[in-house]
Formats: sequence, C-alpha cells, structure tokens
Amino acid sequence: MSVFDRAEGEGVSRGEKALIVLPERAGERVMRSTEARLDEAAGLAAAIGIDVVGRKAYRLRAVRPASLFGKGQVEEIGQLAREGDAHLIVVDAVLTPVQQKSIEELTKAKVIDRTGLILEIFGERAATAEGRLQVELAHLDYQAGRLVRSWTHLERQRGGFGFLGGPGETQIEADRRQIRDRMAKIRRELEQVKRTRGLHRDRRQRAPWPVVALVGYTNAGKSTLFNRMTNATVFAENLLFATLDPTMREVRIPGFEKAILSDTVGFVSDLPTELVAAFRATLEEVASADLIVHVRDIAHPDSDAQAADVVAVLASLGLDEEDSPPRLEAWNKLDLLDAEERGHLLNEAARRDDVVTLSALSGEGVEALRAEIGQRLQEGSVIHRLKLSASDGVRLAWLHARGDVLDQRNEGEMMHLAVKLSADNWARFQAL
Repeated sequence: MSVFDRAEGEGVSRGEKALIVLPERAGERVMRSTEARLDEAAGLAAAIGIDVVGRKAYRLRAVRPASLFGKGQVEEIGQLAREGDAHLIVVDAVLTPVQQKSIEELTKAKVIDRTGLILEIFGERAATAEGRLQVELAHLDYQAGRLVRSWTHLERQRGGFGFLGGPGETQIEADRRQIRDRMAKIRRELEQVKRTRGLHRDRRQRAPWPVVALVGYTNAGKSTLFNRMTNATVFAENLLFATLDPTMREVRIPGFEKAILSDTVGFVSDLPTELVAAFRATLEEVASADLIVHVRDIAHPDSDAQAADVVAVLASLGLDEEDSPPRLEAWNKLDLLDAEERGHLLNEAARRDDVVTLSALSGEGVEALRAEIGQRLQEGSVIHRLKLSASDGVRLAWLHARGDVLDQRNEGEMMHLAVKLSADNWARFQAL
C-alpha cells in the first residue's frame, strides 16, 4: 500500500495518471529553468511508476495560505486534470496540510506534494531493516501534521501497532499517541543501529584500509561507477533514487593493498528535512571517510545547480568545505557529450586540480580516477623511521598495506623500517 492509499483510503496503483504542477513564486531566485524543474518532478513521479499526462508551471503573485495557488489557478488545475483523466495531482512544492486538503476539495483529485513523493520513493526502495526504519520515521514525522486525513489508513497499512485508546479518548488524540510512541520506538532502534555502525567504523579506522565515499545528485551515475570500480552488481538504472541503502565493497587503489568504496543515497534539491534527519546516521559514513568523491552528471544542463545542492546537503550534515574529508570531483557521463562540448569540458577540467573526467558507463577515465584517489589518499605523507619486533606481523602488515614502505631491514629480532604515511594513517598506526 502506498502513501496515496494512506491519503484518503482509496488506492492509487502504479500507472496512475497524474498532472504535475509547479508553483513559481514572484521574486524567487532559482538556479534551474522552469523546464528543468518540471523534468525533475516528472522523473520523481516516473521513479514509482506514475504516468505523467500533463505538466504546467504557475506564477504566483502571492502565496495563498489556504490553497497556495490563486482561485482561478486551482480551477484551471482541476480542469487540466479532468481533461487528462488524471486522478492525481503532484505539486512540486512543500504543501501545508491545509493547502493539500483545500486543493483536493477544489479539484476533486488526490494531491501529493514533493515531500510525500520523495518519501514514497524512499519507502519503495529501502532494502535493509535500517533503511525501512529511517523511511518510516521520516514518514511518521511527515504524517503527524496530516492526522485528520491519513493516519487511520497508515495504521491499517502497518497492520496496527497494538495501541488502544482509553475511555473518552478522541480518535485524533489516539492517533497522535500512536505516532509519538511509534516514533520513540524507532528512534531507540536507530540509536542502537548507530552505535553498532560506530563500532564497525572504529574497527575500520584501526584496519589498514582507507574509505572512499561516493556522493552526488541522484542519477549522477554513482552506482554505475561503483559497479565499474568494484565489479559489483549494485542496482543501477536511469532512475532518480535508484540507490537508497549504503553499500560498501573492496576496491583496488594504486599504492594500497585494498580500500573500501562506499556508495551512498543520492541527493536532490529541496530534500525533505524529515529525510535529512532520518538518514543522518547513514550519512555519517561520509563524514568518517578518508576521501569524498563527488560524482557529477556533467552532461546535465543543471550540473552546476545539482553540485550546489549536494554541497548544501553536506553542509546541513555539518560537512562544510573546510571541516570535512578532502574532496575530489568526478565529472561523469562524458559519453553523452558531443565533440565540441567534450573539448570545452576537458579544457576546463585541465585547469583544475580537483577534477577527473570520465564515463562510468564506458569505463573511460576510470583508471585515471583510481590513480588520482591513490594520490589523494597519500597527500601530506611523511617518512617515519620505525623499529618493530620482527614477530609483530599485524603492525608490519598494516604498514605495508596502508603506507609506502621505502626501506626494511632486520637486525636480530628487530625490524627497522622507513615508511611513508599520511597524517591520518600515522595517527591510526599510533592508536593500534
């Protein structure tokens, strides 16, 4: 059962016809064109099988608290929906519960806003227990403001939580209590997941392998690049939010015995605050990485705006440019550029020292990316002269795997080494 079922109790199946409407506020500064924003909204709808039969942008002279759009605009939206036989209206904006209910009553169609649409995609794609808990927490947070219209259906969808109201308790009070209790339970479970993840992360920090995190706008090609570099088979399709749950695999990096590559959820403009909060634990993997590779769809007309959105989401997680792991940009999808665009792009990339150009689909430039990652991971390295017991195999193996052993000789039971290590690896070695 989908979020649409929870709205009014009538199911909306995959293939449901929908009209997309985009409100544009007067004086609003945006980096994307109207057409690009409508394209993205249509892509989000297509990600869960909605059949988009029409789309239109509306200029708002003033935001109406009750309905967002003006009366005439809402009437036209209803008329367009009826003409296209669309029983669903997707508003590419965040609606208040009052606005959502008002538009539904005036158009006689179901209405879902951008937050609800993204939550529905995440709910469909979550594959792990943690991912499902995070989505449910975000959804409960979202539904809390829409109790009057949807919560009783959500209870049925979950099979009921086993809570019964006391004598005289109104339905809305019972619903609120169910939400509050369920959210508290999920937060406790996620806190345990967070502690477990932290322990795993601590073990990785002590292990002799660096971690590289792939981040980027949704559909930038992260999973395709991940599969290319690790020979994995992570789901990678031309869909928004094809990847939701983080995946980690070993990857071959020059200068290292092995490294860990992490594929993370894609970002999107106006990512619902409920989801940013719910997925904070998952995205902490990015904060603890040794290197962040920002994968960009460089062939997309809004590539710069998408990159700005990724940087903004990272900053909202406490990872601004100065207080985060080093970053490298991977300009992906060279295969989609014509000769002139390609030449211009390669010239621009050559003037920067933080960019690698590639095509994850064809494999072009991927080896250059490996080499650059290896070089970045060894930046700031210092030669340390060490003396270890020849029987200390664990630390000797650690140094060979994580550092560049320049000299090694035995003197009795002791081993003398000259090892080139990054500052981070030197700190890790001292903590062994």
